[in-house]
Amino acid sequence: MPAFEFNTVRRVISAPDAALNLAAECRALGIGSPMLVTDPGLMQIGLVQPVLDALAQDGLDAVVFSEVREDPPEETVHSATALARDAGVDGVLAVGGGSSMDTAKVVAALLGGDQPLESMYGVGQVTGARLPLILVPTTAGTGSEVTPVAVITTGATTKAGVSSPVLLPDVAVLDANLTLGLPAPVTAMTGVDAMVHAIEAYTSRHKKNPVSDMLALRALDLLARNIRTAVHDGGNFAAREAMLLGACLAGQAFANAPVAAVHALAYPLGGHYHIPHGLSNSLVLPSVLEFNAPAAAALYAELAEIVLGEPVAGSDEAKTQALVAGLRQLIDDVQLPATLMQAQVKESDLSMLAEDAMLQQRLLVNNPRDVAYDDALAIYRAAYGSAA
Repeated sequence: MPAFEFNTVRRVISAPDAALNLAAECRALGIGSPMLVTDPGLMQIGLVQPVLDALAQDGLDAVVFSEVREDPPEETVHSATALARDAGVDGVLAVGGGSSMDTAKVVAALLGGDQPLESMYGVGQVTGARLPLILVPTTAGTGSEVTPVAVITTGATTKAGVSSPVLLPDVAVLDANLTLGLPAPVTAMTGVDAMVHAIEAYTSRHKKNPVSDMLALRALDLLARNIRTAVHDGGNFAAREAMLLGACLAGQAFANAPVAAVHALAYPLGGHYHIPHGLSNSLVLPSVLEFNAPAAAALYAELAEIVLGEPVAGSDEAKTQALVAGLRQLIDDVQLPATLMQAQVKESDLSMLAEDAMLQQRLLVNNPRDVAYDDALAIYRAAYGSAA
């Protein structure tokens, strides 16, 4: 057995209405003046107000930063940090999706020292401490509540990651009630995103380990069995709770056994076309798995029965083909676009996307099979859905 290291969040709380008990968690961490980070959509639909009211009833009036948008740019991070400094906050909360949680992580790190954001990008580059941090996801997808990673938009089409154990929060709170109103398309995209986390963690070339494997398998089982119900019957609490836990377990898995080519090829789609991250992953997932099959068929074969929910006979190669076919069927069942062409990606941009994917070496090194430019272009062409 290879040597390995496994790190995760200090505390995970999973319970209905757990988000209404954040005051106790704040006090346990010494937070007396919290800032709550969220997005304008969640404020508009009233999802965050009960959390704020519960904090206020317990004597904690939170400063609210609600201007997070998808794929948060650096200016959003700087604005939130400035607000927090002016208000003298001593802890950071996030209630929202991956963008809100990623913003909160970086803000907590910026407030914990005097390190500039630009020097934090990369792996292990955060040199200071951070303020106490509590994360509450409202989507079952990113797993950001249990990962040491935050992805920030750095330019018109570029993103960069901050990856450091410093970003692991003190507490992750899973309250499935916050996900009950999630629209079907968002449920589908974030759910497939979480499945990709589990699949890529299980097949990661680097840092794959018995603990991340266990988490990835359990996550994939929960997600595959519940995603269709969660999409088509959004009020089903049991399905929502299973999806939220599955996304969390997948997050713990890929936080330790990192993701690879699916994410590397998804990022340029988000950068150039502003396609939501989960959908970007979904669009390239089957084609990446087909490319990886010569190197990863034995591992993919182990995942086939979990995704399909029934015994799968034949060789590892046959089981891998069944896995890919099952994922294509699942993507269709949850009514996501199946091809880049359906997602309005221009065929003439495929070479540009392949060039950009090559910049994601931090992720590509984890892939079971080496990916060169010609390979990336071939994967995009396969995902395009025509004779591209």
